[in-house]
Order: sequence, then structure tokens, then C-alpha cells
Amino acid sequence: MKIRAAQGSDLDAIKTLLTESGLPASDVDTTLLEDFLVAENEVGKIVGSIGLERFGHSALVRSLVVAPSARNRRLSSTLLARAELTAQASGIRELWLLTTTAAGLFQRYGYTDADRSTAPRDVQGSAQFSNLCPASAACMRKVM
Repeated sequence: MKIRAAQGSDLDAIKTLLTESGLPASDVDTTLLEDFLVAENEVGKIVGSIGLERFGHSALVRSLVVAPSARNRRLSSTLLARAELTAQASGIRELWLLTTTAAGLFQRYGYTDADRSTAPRDVQGSAQFSNLCPASAACMRKVM
């Protein structure tokens, strides 16, 4: 499995993975891909992705997805760890996320439950926070 920076040509594959997994994809565009990572299998097919949406010294962890054929190989953990290293190296001090299905995974990596209203205003104004993720999604935070 190879983890690499996403490229514009990966957009359709990322959006397909997100859509097939029931995750929001409508706001993912080539601008956001600058801070996305993808996982490629042995034949070069994209089987996972994760993104960061930056807001000053904060970032939103988003679009963590792994294809069913690549699950149970710790790929989610690997993608998350790589995204966190990227965030830390670029001066991000705190990470925020919304999840309806993976709170347990994020808790294992040091994310704690947070009230949406405590997120920075620009994070709250993101499409993920303001209209794409349901109000029932768990809001989580990690200080780097």
C-alpha cells in the first residue's frame, strides 16, 4: 500500500469512495485536494483518502475513507497518522472533526468529544460543520 499526496486526477476516485461510503463529497474539489492524502493499492487503484481543511492554526480532519476491499489492514490508522504528521509539520495546533461512524477510532488516537460551539468560528463556518454533516455527528478535537 502506498500513501501519497492527492493530485487533481484523483478527484473522481476520491469522490466515488466518499459517496459509496455515505460520506459528504459535494464540497471536495481540486482546491481542497492540496491537503489530501490517498492510499493506492498494488495496482495503483485509490482505496483510501483523508483530508485536512486548514483554518489558521486549526484544521478540520475530513473525508477519511477506506474502500471495503482494503479494510481491516489498519489503513485508516495509517492515513490518520500521516495526516496528523502533515498538520503538525505545518504549524497546525488543533484538529477538529465530525463523525457519525468512527468516534471509537478517533478516541484511540487522542481525540476527545467537544461541543460544536467550542470550535473556532472559521471551522464552524466550513461546509462540513454548517450543512453537510448532521447535527447528530460527534464533534471531536485533538490538541497537537
